[in-house]
Amino acid sequence: MSRTFDDLVAEAGSAPVDGWDFSWLAGRATEERPSWGYQRLLKERLAAASAALDIQTGGGEVLAGAAPLPPTMAATEAWPPNVAMATRLLHPLGAVVVADPEEPPLPFADGAFDLVTSRHPATVWWTEIARVLRPGGGYFAQHVGPATVFELVEYFLGPQPEEIRRRRHPDDESAAAEAAGLRVVDLRAERLRMEFRDIGAVVYFLRKVVWTVPGFTVDAYRDRLRDLHERISHQGPFVAHSSRFLIEARKPGRR
Repeated sequence: MSRTFDDLVAEAGSAPVDGWDFSWLAGRATEERPSWGYQRLLKERLAAASAALDIQTGGGEVLAGAAPLPPTMAATEAWPPNVAMATRLLHPLGAVVVADPEEPPLPFADGAFDLVTSRHPATVWWTEIARVLRPGGGYFAQHVGPATVFELVEYFLGPQPEEIRRRRHPDDESAAAEAAGLRVVDLRAERLRMEFRDIGAVVYFLRKVVWTVPGFTVDAYRDRLRDLHERISHQGPFVAHSSRFLIEARKPGRR
C-alpha cells in the first residue's frame, strides 16, 4: 500500500537537516554526479599543500572525505549547527573550524594559505580569496551553476526572469576571479539529471537547501505540494536538473 501525502510530508518535515549529508534521500531521490570527481581532485590538491583553507565547509563531510589534510588546515562555516558538526568531524583530523559569517573579511592574514577550496559556496568573495592566497597559490572549487533545480523553483515560484536564471554563470564567475587578480586555469560545467520519487524527498530537499524556494514551509505550499504528490503518484518521478561547474584559479607569482 502506498504511503499517504500526509505521512510522507510529516516524515520529511521532522527529519534533521543539519550538515551536508543527503543520505536520508537514498532510494527517494537521485542526482547525477559531475564527471570530474571533485572530492578525488580535492584530495590530490590537499596532498600537495602545506597550508589550506576550506570556505563554507558545511558539516565538514566533503573535506573529511579528502583526508589526510595538510599540516595547517582551517575551515570556515557560518551556520551554528554546521559549525558544531564540522568541529566534531574535522578536529580529530587536525583542522581548525572557525565560525565566520559568509561575508568579508575572512579572519586570516594576507598570504596565509597556498590553497583555498570550497564546495558549493553560497557566496564567493574573490578579492578575499586572492588576499589570503600566497603568490603561486590556488583556488579550487566546485560551484553551483545557473538555473540549478529551476524546474522545482519555477513549479513553486513561477517563471523567473532571465537575470535570475543567469546568476552564478561560470563565465561571470571566471571574469570576477580575473578581476580580483587571479588567473583561471580550468573551468568546466555540466547539467545533471535529478529525480524526486516522492513528495517527502521534495520537502526534505527544500528544507535543507533553503535558497531553492526562500521561506519554504509545508503550510505555505501545502496545496502545491499535494498537487505535486498526485503528479508523482500518477506520472512517476519529478525530473529537474542541477548545474555545477569546476573552477581552478591561481594567484600570480612564485610560492
